[in-house]
Amino acid sequence: MADVTAPGLHHFSLQERDVLQALSRVKARDVDYADIYFESNISESVSMEEGIVKRAVKHIGQGAGVRATAGEKTGFAYSDDLSRKDLEIAADTARYIANSPQGETPIAVTHRADHSQNLYPQKQPVSEIATEERVKLLNLIDAAAREYDPRIAKVMASFTTEHKVVMVANSDGQLVGDVQPLSRLQVTCIAEEGSNHQVGSFGGGGRVEFSYYYEDDRVRQYAREAARQAILNLQAVDAPAGVMPVVLGNGWPGILLHEAIGHGLEADFNRRKTSAFSDLIGQRVASEVCTIVDDGTLPFRRGSLNMDDEGTPTSQTMLIEKGILRGYITDRLNAKLLGIPLTGNGRREDFRSIVLPRMTNTFMLAGESDPEDIVRSVKKGLYAVSFGGGQVDITNGKFVFSASEAYLIEDGKVTKPVKGATLIGSGPDILKQVSMVGHDLQLDAGIGTCGKEGQSVPVGVGLPTLRIDEITVGGTSVGR
Repeated sequence: MADVTAPGLHHFSLQERDVLQALSRVKARDVDYADIYFESNISESVSMEEGIVKRAVKHIGQGAGVRATAGEKTGFAYSDDLSRKDLEIAADTARYIANSPQGETPIAVTHRADHSQNLYPQKQPVSEIATEERVKLLNLIDAAAREYDPRIAKVMASFTTEHKVVMVANSDGQLVGDVQPLSRLQVTCIAEEGSNHQVGSFGGGGRVEFSYYYEDDRVRQYAREAARQAILNLQAVDAPAGVMPVVLGNGWPGILLHEAIGHGLEADFNRRKTSAFSDLIGQRVASEVCTIVDDGTLPFRRGSLNMDDEGTPTSQTMLIEKGILRGYITDRLNAKLLGIPLTGNGRREDFRSIVLPRMTNTFMLAGESDPEDIVRSVKKGLYAVSFGGGQVDITNGKFVFSASEAYLIEDGKVTKPVKGATLIGSGPDILKQVSMVGHDLQLDAGIGTCGKEGQSVPVGVGLPTLRIDEITVGGTSVGR
């Protein structure tokens, strides 16, 4: 296996003395902490529509972000030129923004962190796969989707890869790096039957090798799943509306957990007391069958990292244990200011972005109920299997999510597919309405991307089948 955890400064054509000199300039008298984040990134994307390659893009970039923190203040500057002069200019700018006077604090590297975890070993980086092989993959997708049903009128597919090399040097004397591969295969199908047009989407990926997409016939499974959803929606009836029990399917429906609850557990919102979960550690915030974790240590997962973007190893963080709030998701700054443990969740989109506490893989642990018993417990309600877009207000946890695949539950049985269903509620309230949790925990296939303050980072979600006793369903068929 290739060693993906030990890139050197030579990768960035830098000498250690140049980095230490820049750090010394930013770590002035009133600066509590300083770091420099180096990044080199090669990203490629090939997309196909109607059997024709419509777009092929390759982007190569590198740069460094310099940060200084003083109390609650953060000074940040970046440069896409890694010369010694530009690093020193960025260092002076970050120090100035943090409102610290000029002056140098000598810094030496006292420890080079060796990762105790290697979550995504690669024999061949996926970024090295030739364009011809990428196109071949997309052709297989196109053919498999059209074979599923003649009503599949259009097929769109894309394959995106990223090869990111990062290093962090900080004023604590730490120098640590990582190589972070990432890829995603996405399929969208449009089914037509007369004037009825419906869409189905599916995809997957992670920090995996290219062979992953051929293992277990995944490439065709992705295509057939997208086609199945599109065909299914041709027969969908109008969704019911009103307050009713809802059963969430396992896997991707965990996106509702991520948005409606996960963001409210990020430490910056709680430090500012703008979260619905502020000052509630040790208190009951959910029913006793709910246990929720954030885990950045799962091998090959899209949201996993050997280290976060501050050089801290990722970990499994208990957020809610049997309904009791146990902790928040933290980066260095917010952990220090709140006086709570550092969890390894300091993340940024790229070297141009400041660090924020962000989720990695966030999911509810399995319970004890049989998924079939959960469905049988509902006389009249909704079974939501997959979700599309949604909106959340972090301050109160209120959300609106649209279900891309959902069914009626009638007399304990899953019956007709429905369209136009939305779930409306509050994250904290919904957690208290969870009465049954299945033993069938499943993580999503690897397509999640999370947005926060204009930054996007890859994440994972997961969920067992669960029952929410009461939630408002928005639909077009009142009183069904």
